[in-house]
Order: sequence, then C-alpha cells, then structure tokens
Amino acid sequence: MTVAIGATVLLLFNYWQLYKLNRWLWHSRKMSPPSVRGVWEHIYEGVYYLQRRNRNKRKELGALVKRFREGSEALPDAAVVVDAKACIIWCNRLARLDLGLKWPQDAGRRIDNLLRHPDFIDYFHAGDFHYPIEVPSPNNRNKTFEYRIMPYGEEHLLLIARDVTRVSQLEEMRKDFVANVSHELRTPLTVINGYLEIMPPGDADNPFVQKAMTEMTAQTQRMQNLIEDLLVLSRIEASSERIYEYVLNMPAVLEQIEREAQALNKEKQHQIRLEVDTSLKVFGVETEIRSACSNLVFNAVHYTPANGEIVVRWQRTEQGARFSVTDNGDGIPQNHLSRLTERFYRVDKARSRKTGGSGLGLSIVKHVLSHHNSQLEITSTVGEGSEFFFVLDNELIAEQKR
Repeated sequence: MTVAIGATVLLLFNYWQLYKLNRWLWHSRKMSPPSVRGVWEHIYEGVYYLQRRNRNKRKELGALVKRFREGSEALPDAAVVVDAKACIIWCNRLARLDLGLKWPQDAGRRIDNLLRHPDFIDYFHAGDFHYPIEVPSPNNRNKTFEYRIMPYGEEHLLLIARDVTRVSQLEEMRKDFVANVSHELRTPLTVINGYLEIMPPGDADNPFVQKAMTEMTAQTQRMQNLIEDLLVLSRIEASSERIYEYVLNMPAVLEQIEREAQALNKEKQHQIRLEVDTSLKVFGVETEIRSACSNLVFNAVHYTPANGEIVVRWQRTEQGARFSVTDNGDGIPQNHLSRLTERFYRVDKARSRKTGGSGLGLSIVKHVLSHHNSQLEITSTVGEGSEFFFVLDNELIAEQKR
C-alpha cells in the first residue's frame, strides 16, 4: 500500500513538473525557467541553454542576411534570384528601378513574364549561359542592358543586368569612324597612286628621284591595302548575314586560294601542299570564310623563310570541320600567342613592314570565326614552326542539314 501511495505521489509530482514545463515552453513570456529542484532543475537548465544558443544563432543569421542584403543593394548592377521554375525569389533596388520589377508584389512571378523581350526569352530558355546577351531596357528603349545568368545552389539562377549603353555607343562610334575614315582615304590614295603610275620613272642619272618614286608607290600601295583591310573588318563587324542560308563549297574556295598563294610564292619558292576532303561542305558566308582562310595561308607564305613547307588541311573530325595551316618557319614565342589577333599587333615590327602586312589579318580571321561560332587556335614552337587552325561545329556541316 505504501509503495502504491509513493508511486502515485511521484507520478503526480512528475506530471505537475511536465505541466509547468509545457506552460513555460508554450505560454510563458519569460525566458528564465521557473525555480525547481532535483533532476527537473537540470532539465529546465538544458532547455534554457538550448533556447539561448538557438536565439544567438538566429541573431547571427539575421545579421548575416542583413549584411548580404545591404551588400546586394550596393551592387552597381541589377540582380535577381530565380528558382528552378523561373519564379522570382528576390531582387535588389536597381532591379526594381532599371528592370521595372516591383517588390514584394512580383515575388513568385516568372521572370520571363516580366522581361518580355524576345531575345531575352530565347536566351533564357536556351539554357546556354556561357555568354551574355545585350537587350534594350524594358523601361527605356534608349538604354542597352547586358544580361548574364549564373546557375548556383540547388537549381537557382542569379540574373545580373548591367547598363552597357555607353560602351555600346562608343563601340558603334568606333566602327562608324573606322568605316568613314577608310572610305574617305580611299579616294585620295587612288588618285595619288594613279598619278604615280602614269608619271615617268624619273631621271636615270638621279638615283634619289628613282628611289623616291619607288618608295612613294610602295607606301601608297601599303596604305591602300591597310584601308581595304579596315573596310573588310568593318563589313564583317556590321554583318547580319545568316550563316545557315548559304552552302559553302570549301574545296573550290581552297583551290582558288592555292592559286593565289602560288602567285605570291614565286620569290620564296615554298612547297605548298593541300590535303582537302573534297566531299566536306559547310554552311557559312563565302566572302568571310574565304577572307579568313586566305589570310592564314598568305601569312604562312609571307612569314615562312624561303624554301619552307606549308600544309593546308580541310578535314572532318569528331568536333566538326577542321581547317589548318601548318608551316615549318621560325615559330612564335609563347608570350605573343594570346595577342596575335589584336588589331595592329606585330611580333616583329620590322619584318612586318618589309612584308607589307597591315596588322589586321588575324583580327579579320577572329571576327569571321566569331560570326561562325568558332575561334582561332594557335600552336607554335620557336625554331620548328606554327599551326593556325579552327573548327566549324558539326551543326555547320551541310550534309547534316539536308
């Protein structure tokens, strides 16, 4: 009987303590636990310690989120976070100002329903975010934004929009200036060159006059070549031709380039060899591809020492259609390779002047290949030779489109 009474008292005591614990956890506004003794004191202290630790963690997380938001608001670009379903999770102040988003009203809405430009929608749904895209501002058509999307976390996307209006305007001004100046210089140079051609060669007894006439003719011709290259470069930069509308007979193009190269080769007597897959045709703009290939071949003829060997290859590979020009010339130091496609960049300025190079050939190649979704690759070893090559994607091989 005594045991039963003791067990009942102990049960009631523990039930009362559980009741007090429940009221403290769910109904009391006090953080400090009620005063108790025994084992329940340790339980209350443990719960109180966990509450305190969790509260400190929440404060730290709150401060971290606050710092993140303050930092994102200070960004010079518009930033938007979207989830896997393209729904907006968060945006900063510039996104609300420049992109016309409203916060928090637009939270949960699809980004492609708010930014309705067709180019942006195509870019967003294509899923290839390696390169940015330039699109007019949704709020101001006089502004141009560069959109860049970066995947992060668990299927989240970060959209960054940067105002590139000034950069785009400067680039257009540069292109217009180069094109206009080139056109304006072409006429007076043609006149000067014409008069030089019809003028008598000069007094045979006066070597200075003969040298002056020869030098003037060579320099005007060099300037004409430079202007022609500038005009070609301007046309390529402004080109809007669609590469998938034309089938390019590359074997025929390379045959013509070979004949022109042989005409340039009379003085140096190189051995020029073609290895061409005659069945390999691609989609592309003929004038542009012809210009790119001829620049690479003619460069090899000009810069390879006499009696060299030049191999031109056009072959099908796993990656696509591959064009390459290989020579056994002097080679190019590694520190110059990354800058070869810059305008007017020269490895050896003295030698370039002797060969009459304009310094624009590889820049033209770069822009042509960019228009055809490819890029120029260069491998070179000093004293052994160089290889210049590019690969056109399998999607550009004509047979696959039929």
